[in-house]
Amino acid sequence: MRVEGPGKLALGLGTGVAFGALLQKGRVAKYDVIVDQLLLRDPTVAKVMATAIAVGAVGVQGLVQSGRASLEIKPLRLVSIVGGGALFGAGLAINGYCPGTTIAAVGEGRRDALWGVLGMLAGAALYVRAYPRMKPALEAADRGKLTLPKATRTSAWPWIAGLASAVLAYAVIDRLRSR
Repeated sequence: MRVEGPGKLALGLGTGVAFGALLQKGRVAKYDVIVDQLLLRDPTVAKVMATAIAVGAVGVQGLVQSGRASLEIKPLRLVSIVGGGALFGAGLAINGYCPGTTIAAVGEGRRDALWGVLGMLAGAALYVRAYPRMKPALEAADRGKLTLPKATRTSAWPWIAGLASAVLAYAVIDRLRSR
């Protein structure tokens, strides 16, 4: 296990707080906004997250190429992904918040989100306890450390440019539609 220095930990905490503040400012830490997203009535959450992913992809790839960061790719384990996705979706449907927006909502003073935090802590404790027995099943469909650039033998930049272009095109179309 690698232990990071206090500077990196402080940077992580600072960026986490900044991200939470942006979630709150973007109104995506509100229960009604998330429910409207799930019911396909309001794309605010999708727009904020797509923008964060596109901007983050550019930043991370730039840091990696400049040697200021390194990527630690996790293996593509299909059982883990499907199971984790199902649990994530169930928690989102029950709680009305995803993990990030749960924490942002608690920071905003929303008491209903406290149940989500308790649920996350209980789920994490159960997972740690059950992991040794679940490990063989979770690793059964391991496809290795696969990425789109690796699978297509291309640079990451065309994938990032495509993602950023799609997000920008959606923003422009959405802006024109709302006029």
